[in-house]
Amino acid sequence: MAGHIPREFIDDLLARTDIVEVVDSRVRLKKAGKNYGACCPFHNEKTPSFTVSQDKQFYHCFGCGAHGNAIDFIMEYERLEFVDAIDELAGQMGLEVPREQRSGKGPQAKQASAEQKRDGYELMEQLARFYQAQLRQNPNSKKVVEYLKQRGLSGETARDWEIGYAPADWDGVFKAFGHTAQQQEQLLSLGMLIENDNKRRYDRFRDRVMFPIRDKRGRVIGFGGRIIDDGTPKYLNSPETPLFHKGLELYGLFQVKEAERKPKQVVIVEGYMDVVALSQYEINYAVASLGTATSREQLQTLFRLTDKVVCCYDGDRAGREAAWRALENALPLLKDGIQLRFVFLPDGEDPDSLVQAQGKAAFEQIIDDAQPMADFLFQQLTAQVDMNQQEGRAKFAQLASPLISKMPDGVMREMMTDKLCQRLAMPRETLEKLLTPAQEDIKKQPTAQQKRTPVRTAIATLLQHPELGQTEQVKALHGIDAFADITMPGVPLLKRLIEQTIAEPLTTARLLERWRETPEYSSLAKLASWELHVDEESCEPHFFDTLEKLLNMFVEQRTELLLARARENRLSAEEKQELQQLLRERQQIETTP
Repeated sequence: MAGHIPREFIDDLLARTDIVEVVDSRVRLKKAGKNYGACCPFHNEKTPSFTVSQDKQFYHCFGCGAHGNAIDFIMEYERLEFVDAIDELAGQMGLEVPREQRSGKGPQAKQASAEQKRDGYELMEQLARFYQAQLRQNPNSKKVVEYLKQRGLSGETARDWEIGYAPADWDGVFKAFGHTAQQQEQLLSLGMLIENDNKRRYDRFRDRVMFPIRDKRGRVIGFGGRIIDDGTPKYLNSPETPLFHKGLELYGLFQVKEAERKPKQVVIVEGYMDVVALSQYEINYAVASLGTATSREQLQTLFRLTDKVVCCYDGDRAGREAAWRALENALPLLKDGIQLRFVFLPDGEDPDSLVQAQGKAAFEQIIDDAQPMADFLFQQLTAQVDMNQQEGRAKFAQLASPLISKMPDGVMREMMTDKLCQRLAMPRETLEKLLTPAQEDIKKQPTAQQKRTPVRTAIATLLQHPELGQTEQVKALHGIDAFADITMPGVPLLKRLIEQTIAEPLTTARLLERWRETPEYSSLAKLASWELHVDEESCEPHFFDTLEKLLNMFVEQRTELLLARARENRLSAEEKQELQQLLRERQQIETTP
């Protein structure tokens, strides 16, 4: 990314945005009392359970649990990353998104960063057209056309995927686009030129078939080049640049999204030609991971797009190692309803050759018969131990347990644990003793939905009704720092939320957005969707009743602590005075009707 989006801009963007308009332009909403409703766009349902609150600028589905502000909705509905969702929302409102270098100074640095990135996209688009023109016009491109024909690609497919040709000259791009020192610097920053030790600059891509790589929004961010004759490397990708981050992008993802907004499945293959060849046979759901092991970020992007991902690799050792790395990266993402499967092709075959030799139906049958993630995981681990020996089974459990512990809590993780127990012929209670302490701690941690405590109730109420922070009663409590001595879990978080809602009027959406990059965000987002079980008119007295419970709980806990210290004659003079005051307060609480 060329720069950091200022938090102030995001807050202002949400203040200008009406979530009802954002959602209604994509999902037809109907007025339902104070809120708006529709069938949820994120899961299949016949009875509407998706609500949008104009007051809170927040949406929530009571069916699947989806929730968030306008940014979250754009991210989920359009399948965009956070920064791209900001760009999308800002574009709809005619706003320019500022970027600031963290080491930059002042507005000029922000503006320069935004302009550089915008110019970079424009230049990369021009380079894509340049390479396409070279494929049609350069005398040396005839061998490229012959090569593409030998690979079975039609002219229409080459055109649709904007395949081009990088001339064999050392300075084709340099001469066409590097007329000034500034232009040359831009080409260097985008990875299109290389500068050697003698400061000589020349084209990175030479005499190669060129595949433009587009991001999720369709902008050209890099290139992949394949050598035609003998030479190395066989494939050459753009380096890391302000626009292109190899571990985050997937070749063909934009085209997959264009073909179908929410495909039933996506197949990960290894090469550009595999993606292109499959599309020629109307298999429009393949992507390539740009020559690297499929990263967690790439898998996360795919699981936002579809519920089923199939990794299609060569059956050799390298292919199985790549599959294993993909599995390890995917485990923390495999929530219930998500499928990860694996296909290993015969020696000498790749998706390109296979689909051309056997056709679409045969290839899709291979994908349908893909190996489930659990089978692949246990198969790989079994190969490392002797399951006929007690020591081998113990080693198997030690290998498998940490992997399963990476999975989110849910039915899938429970089923994986049951399968492990079956393979070990071991009771679950015995297996639990092998789990790491970290996993046991995770299993014991209560979630926000498991238990309603006064602290969580107060936080949920304030999140859903941040206008309470503008009441005189809350300001008075904050003024005397009523919670200063309370050390209960969650109270410091409640204090910070109170401070934020006192500082300025906020909606639920804007208040939550200020916590997005914090560890507390996920829990706060869930609490913002809690059912409070009180009507709108009762929220304010309910909130203050909850705060009073908190204060009373503190009085009780502090009193018991000081009484215990008094029995041991360990009270200071100040603590004796505090205890007398607390006893009076407790007596008052007990006698209050």
